[in-house]
Amino acid sequence: MILLLLMCGCIVGSTTVLFGFGGGFFIVPLLYALLTTGTDSRICDAAMHIAVATSTCVMIFSASMATFRQHQTGMIDWCLVRPLVGYIASGAVLGAIFAISMQGIWVKWIFISYLVITLLDSFFRPGFVTQAAGSVRPMSGGVTAITGTTIGIVAAFLGVGGSVMTVPLMRRRGAKMAQATAMANPLSLPMALAGTLTYIVIAWNDTAVPGRGFAGYVDVQAFILLVAGSWLGQKLSAPLIGRIPDRFYAKSYLGLLIFVLLVMVVI
Repeated sequence: MILLLLMCGCIVGSTTVLFGFGGGFFIVPLLYALLTTGTDSRICDAAMHIAVATSTCVMIFSASMATFRQHQTGMIDWCLVRPLVGYIASGAVLGAIFAISMQGIWVKWIFISYLVITLLDSFFRPGFVTQAAGSVRPMSGGVTAITGTTIGIVAAFLGVGGSVMTVPLMRRRGAKMAQATAMANPLSLPMALAGTLTYIVIAWNDTAVPGRGFAGYVDVQAFILLVAGSWLGQKLSAPLIGRIPDRFYAKSYLGLLIFVLLVMVVI
């Protein structure tokens, strides 16, 4: 299990720095599968919540490291990122509360449904796979508030980071894939921080939550191994930042989503 988590962390590090994935699309299915094969009934019953909460916590570090690397390359437009930060953090608190109050099996199928909707939208609505990218069009104040809050709710609820919403959003507003994926990382940070604190605080006195080795719903051992692997994955992938052809970049992003969808349906 240790080697498997380290390898998953390495993949997460690569996808975070290259595609803006906070890691949830790999961590959530893996942890869910591992936790449901155990003999502890409390862990099995809370498997989906633990997987989502641990994934959210890992994102604090993977997104921070990726943001630093992307900032060094000049890919992040902070004028577009800053207005969304507060709204995403507020939405993340609500998303974490909703997830904890819902049975794990419902979280799993909502996760799957969200992936299907995202893929259909990206394939059939023009502007994602192929576009004439230019300067990114800014959003109005009202649209920023609604969009940011929605991203925070959905991302924390599913433990997937905001990339699955922010990348298509920035893409359709004129960003190249390299820009869109770069801006997904700093936008995942407020969600990860607010969501993790909520998962820990709300679950702290819940007797149904496994105590030893857990901080609320966060699996501490899995968290440490995934972060270590993520650091290595980002270090190995950093030379590819900004060098992947745009159309291939977009198709690869959708290919990763399809892979994760299939994994979640099977487990």
